[in-house]
Amino acid sequence: MDLFEKCYQYKLADEYRAQDLFPYFRELQSRQDTEVIMEGKRRIMLGSNNYLGLTVNPEIIAAGIKAMQEYGTGCSGSRLLNGTLVLHREFEAKLSAFLGKDDTATFPAGFQANLGAISAVVGRGDYVICDRENHASIYDGCKLSYGKMLRFRHNDMADLEKKLQSIPESAGCLVVTDGVFSMSGDIANLPELCALAHKYGARVMVDDAHGFGILGEGGRGTANRFGLVDQVDIITGTFSKSLASLGGFAAADAKVVDYIRCNSRPYMFAASIPPASIAVATAALDYLRAHPELPLHLRDLTLYMREKLKENGIKTIDNEVPIIPIYTYDPIPTLTMQKQLYERGVYVNATIPPACAPGECLLRCSLMATLTRELIDEAVGIIADVFHENGL
Repeated sequence: MDLFEKCYQYKLADEYRAQDLFPYFRELQSRQDTEVIMEGKRRIMLGSNNYLGLTVNPEIIAAGIKAMQEYGTGCSGSRLLNGTLVLHREFEAKLSAFLGKDDTATFPAGFQANLGAISAVVGRGDYVICDRENHASIYDGCKLSYGKMLRFRHNDMADLEKKLQSIPESAGCLVVTDGVFSMSGDIANLPELCALAHKYGARVMVDDAHGFGILGEGGRGTANRFGLVDQVDIITGTFSKSLASLGGFAAADAKVVDYIRCNSRPYMFAASIPPASIAVATAALDYLRAHPELPLHLRDLTLYMREKLKENGIKTIDNEVPIIPIYTYDPIPTLTMQKQLYERGVYVNATIPPACAPGECLLRCSLMATLTRELIDEAVGIIADVFHENGL
C-alpha cells in the first residue's frame, strides 16, 4: 500500500473549501494588534493570544532590534554546544525569580517545552496522568516518554484519585494539567489536584501557557493564584502569548532543571532561541514586572465583554480569563458564523474537531489588554447580530 494513500484520500478540508467555509491560514498584512489588516480589510482581532498586547510595544520591539544588531540573527547551534548566549541565562534567572522557582530551562517553542520536560522526567516504568482536555503538546510529550499514560475526566478529582490509586507504589508518577485550558478557559482545580498528588506521592506539572501573565500576583500564573507554587513541581509555558515572542520554558527545582537540560532530546538536539526572540521575551517580562496592573486591566476588560455578551443573550462560561468560548456545537454552523463575523470585520477562531470533542464546537474569542471598550462594544454588536440571524 502506498504510504501517501491517506493523504490523497483526505477530503475534509476540500469539502469545507468547496462550501467556502475553510477558516484557516488567513493572511495578515499588519502587526498583531487589536485592529489588523487581514486579506485587505480591517478586522477587530479577537482571535490572538497576544494577551498583554505587547507585540507592538515600542520598548519591546527596540529590545529585539538591539539584540539582533549585537548578536546577529541566530545562534546556529544547541544550548549544549555553541548556542548559549548571556541573554538566555539572564532571562532564565529573571523568570525563575518571577515564578518563585530555582531554575528554568528555555526551549525554542512552548510545544517543545512540554515535549522536553515530560519525555525527560517520565521514564520506563513511570506513569503520567493527564486531564483529558490537556493541550496536544502534553499528549505528544507523553507519547515521546517511555512511561504509561492515563487520563482522567476534565477537572474531575474523583476520577483523578481513582487513577492515582491504580499506580503501583514502586512507580514514579507525574500528574499534568493545563493551568488554564486553551479552548474553554476553564481554570484547573489545583488545590484538590495538588492535595491528591501529595497524598499518593505523585509529582505535579502545570502547563501555564494561558495562565502566565494573566492570573496570580502581577501575572505570575495559576499556581501563584492558588498559593501553590511550592506544590507545583514543574511549571511550563510559552513566550508566544503574554511575552510577545517565540519560545518556551520549564521551571522547577535546580536539580530537576539540570536533569532536563542533560537528558531531554527536544532540548539537547534543537537549536537555541534566536537573540531577538529571547531579548523580546526578556523585555516583555521586565515590562510585566514594571506594570503589574496589566493583568488586572485585562481582567476588567474580560468581565466587561462577558457582561456585554450576556446583555445580548449570548451565553458564556463565567470566569476571569480572557478566553471567552461561545458554543456553537456543530462544525457547519461554527464555520458559517465564523465566516460571517470575518466578513463583517471581527476575527475569532473557529474550533472544530479535532481541536475539541464532537458536539462541543465553539467560536473562541481571546482578548488583549490593549483593547478599548469601544472596540469591544463594536465587536459584540456584530457578534450579536450574527448569532441572532442564525437563531442562536
